[in-house]
Order: sequence, then C-alpha cells, then structure tokens
Amino acid sequence: MRNHKTEQLIEELLGIAHVFCAAACGVMEEKLLSEAMNQPVTPSQLKILKLLNLSASRNVGEVAAFLGVSDAAASKSVDRLVRSRYLRRTDAQSDRRSSELSLTAAGQKLLNRYDGAKNRKLVKVFRNFAQDELRSGAELLERLTKEIVTHSANPQQDICLQCSIYLQKRCLVQEAVSVECPYHARRKKRDAKSHTTQIEIPTRA
Repeated sequence: MRNHKTEQLIEELLGIAHVFCAAACGVMEEKLLSEAMNQPVTPSQLKILKLLNLSASRNVGEVAAFLGVSDAAASKSVDRLVRSRYLRRTDAQSDRRSSELSLTAAGQKLLNRYDGAKNRKLVKVFRNFAQDELRSGAELLERLTKEIVTHSANPQQDICLQCSIYLQKRCLVQEAVSVECPYHARRKKRDAKSHTTQIEIPTRA
C-alpha cells in the first residue's frame, strides 16, 4: 500500500506535468504561432498542417479521428485552412464521394517558418540543460505515459495521443497496449480499401 508521501509526490508530478503542457502548448506555441503566421492559425489547425505534412494525403475523417472531434468539427477547421490556401482539397481517386487533403506550397512554407522559429526558441529555453537531463526527462515522461494508457479503464477505446506529429510517427498507445489508436485504425482501413480498388480484375478475351 502506498503511503501518504508517495501519493503526494505523484500529485505534485502530475500537477507539474499539467503546468508544463500548458506552458509548452499554450504560452510558447501560441506566441510562436502569432509571430510566424501572416494569417491567424489556431493550435488545432497547426496540428492538422503537421499531420498533412507526414503523408501525401489524408481525408477529413482521419483528421477528425486524430483530433478526437466530430467529422463536422474537423471539416470546419479544414475549410478555414483551404480558404487560407494552406491546404488543397481534391477528389479521392478511390472514392469520388470523398476528398483528399494535402499541403499547398503556402502551407509548407508556413510550417517551415514555424519550425524555424520554434527551434530557435527551444535552443534558448533549454540551453541550461545537459543532454543527459533531457534524455532522462523524455524517458521518464514516456514511461509514465505508457503506464497511464495501460491502466486506463478501457485502453482499446478511443485513445489517440496525437503521437505521430511529435514522435516521428511512433504511437505510444499501440506500444503500450498493442492496440491501434482510432487515427491509425482509420488510416489502415483506408489504405486497405484503396489497395483493393486498385487491383485490376482480369477480363476474358
């Protein structure tokens, strides 16, 4: 049985983790967005741009699964990015009723500008931390994340941590519980469907 001191330390750790996320994602990210963007872009829209930067195309359903929102909500964000000319929408080859999304040159330029500003800022923020400290911090956070996912009430249901845009396409949910998150499951289903439609059925001579 854990004693009161251990429980208090856990509460302090989780509290600091929440505050760190608020500082990194809220304060720093929003400030960098305002400095790098000519047109207003929200953190959620930035995630969409990063997601589209990982692959040649995505659809609205995959964006919705990634963000954990409805297709309608994702469609509204996508529409704004299309109007700003950061995204391009074209008919899907495998299903004309659907559409594929991809970055435009302006969208790629915007991401490059943001990443440049972010990297310059991070060098200053972490200049007093040794590489071993940064590595140990990353390893601890990863272990804690996997433990939280593993001990959740139902890790097989609707957990997407948006790992792909932060961890070079890794998925901590899948690594922790050997189950695909909603985004990867939807992406895999779409790829399988696309592959099936591309198979040519031979005809009799």
